[in-house]
Amino acid sequence: MQKIKNIAVIAHVDHGKTTLVDGLLQQSGTFRENQQVDERVMDSNDIEKERGITILSKNTAITYGDYKINIIDTPGHADFGGEVERVLKMVDSVLLLVDAQEGVMPQTKFVVKKALELGHRPIVVVNKIDKPGAEPDRVVDEVFDLFAAMDANDEQLDFPVVYAAARDGYAKINLEDENKDLTPLFETIINEVPEPKGSPDAPAQAQVFTLDSDPFIGKIGISRIFNGKLKKGDTLTLVRADGEKVNGRITKLIGFKGLDRIEIDEAEAGDIVAVAGFSTVDIGDTLCDPEHVEALDPLHIEEPTLSVMMSVNDSPLAGTEGKHVTGNKIKDRLLKEVETNIAMRVEDAGEGKFRVSGRGELQITILAENMRREGFEFSLSRPEVITKEENGVHLEPFEFVVVDVPDEYSGAVIEKLGKRKAEMKSMTPMADGYTRIEFEIPARGLIGYRGEFLTDTKGEGIINSSFLEYRPFTGSHHKRINGALVSMENGEAAGFAIFNLQDRGRMFIKPQDKVYVGMIIGEHARPNDLDVNPIKGKQLTNVRASGSDDAIKLVPPADMNLEKALEWIEDDELLEITPLNIRIRKKILDPVARKRASRNSK
Repeated sequence: MQKIKNIAVIAHVDHGKTTLVDGLLQQSGTFRENQQVDERVMDSNDIEKERGITILSKNTAITYGDYKINIIDTPGHADFGGEVERVLKMVDSVLLLVDAQEGVMPQTKFVVKKALELGHRPIVVVNKIDKPGAEPDRVVDEVFDLFAAMDANDEQLDFPVVYAAARDGYAKINLEDENKDLTPLFETIINEVPEPKGSPDAPAQAQVFTLDSDPFIGKIGISRIFNGKLKKGDTLTLVRADGEKVNGRITKLIGFKGLDRIEIDEAEAGDIVAVAGFSTVDIGDTLCDPEHVEALDPLHIEEPTLSVMMSVNDSPLAGTEGKHVTGNKIKDRLLKEVETNIAMRVEDAGEGKFRVSGRGELQITILAENMRREGFEFSLSRPEVITKEENGVHLEPFEFVVVDVPDEYSGAVIEKLGKRKAEMKSMTPMADGYTRIEFEIPARGLIGYRGEFLTDTKGEGIINSSFLEYRPFTGSHHKRINGALVSMENGEAAGFAIFNLQDRGRMFIKPQDKVYVGMIIGEHARPNDLDVNPIKGKQLTNVRASGSDDAIKLVPPADMNLEKALEWIEDDELLEITPLNIRIRKKILDPVARKRASRNSK
């Protein structure tokens, strides 16, 4: 029987998970001496590479001595908590990475809570010990306090600790040891991670925790084998979450080695493999022996907390820049997304509109960015939180927020979050003139705040949040202070007109950009909306006068990327998203109809 260890790497965003997995792959001899390998090799998708974050959990396998170690790299961002939750059921232990300077952060708490609930005993890796502000001993104490606060048992509280600098490829058990390689971490994994439970001689039983697809062989279910053996050509019963049973045959069995997938003929209890041949397979389904049909517990995933309306683009420029513009195309793409992303929901709202619900703004904007790159054109509404009724009480989601800010900006942050109904829970001075402040805030209060936060802290603050719980509704909320500059003409923007409008507020467009009636071209310096003419050219005459022919100086327009624009818009506005542009517009384009609608709503 093969010796197998299954672990997941969990941590807060940016604490070095993917870099550590890189180091383990390199030092286990998985790559050839002369093989060219990218940095953060597990972040394979374009957006992951650009942003330096992990979005999808991915698995790899390395060989160390007689052992095969299956490693699953998980996302650190709260919006992708659904990915982390289901992965933790498939492993026997976790490597909990904590930054030696930042210490325990909100997402660390979220993933630790899930791991401890499943009975895992984490191996704590204090990473980035080479940072100038690193305090490894303080961080280990913080982790112990966190475990104790989450009712960890005695065995979990007696966790092994490894100190590491993943980027430089070394780990050590004691801080005084020399910096060599990652051998101490490999040894700790071999010694501390329990053997997989389950017997290879029992009837086959496996559970699917991630989906993949291949244009030639169809849907692939990446599964952990809990009992028995899986062989290529075996007939198995697929038990779905709703209890439906479907028989099918394994057409391909795929094993993992490093970054490669290799076809295998057989795998046994404890291993993680990819199975093809079941077209209706879904996450959480059980594959079992037809003679002994016994389903494993389905995976519980927390509900989405935020939703947006995605609809067919109906602006005057609709269909001029995108390849896929119809409601049917958008619907097919959204249904394909829901197949592999179980933390998302899609509902058809009629007339080419779809309600897309997810765990946060980042998850929704990444879906929109992917669709945009694939040639889709659509519009998005302002995000809304998903509320619910329980025992006659109206509830809304609350977030736990941690901000690290330079001392001189802490007052501005407390004031702004206070207006958004945040409740301050603690304030702790940190090293290097920073303060860490913890808040509990309605999720609605965070929509549109991140951009303001970066401005208020001159880009030096760090803000992190994670879902806390549902609490009673807190009434009406903060609105954007500034109004919008709205175009009253169709055509191309003129430099002269933009120059004259600069005093009115911050511009979003540059000369020669296409504009239309009802499109928002800037942020007004005052609270009201203002209709303006951005295409008005300079009146030319035969008379030359000194001073009137000076070159105009334009302030560069504000860079409104997808996240910033989605946070900026209000309820009566939409984002028009095409492969080439992101435009902001009013829902009602005609100025007269818009005024009438706003009067009626009051």
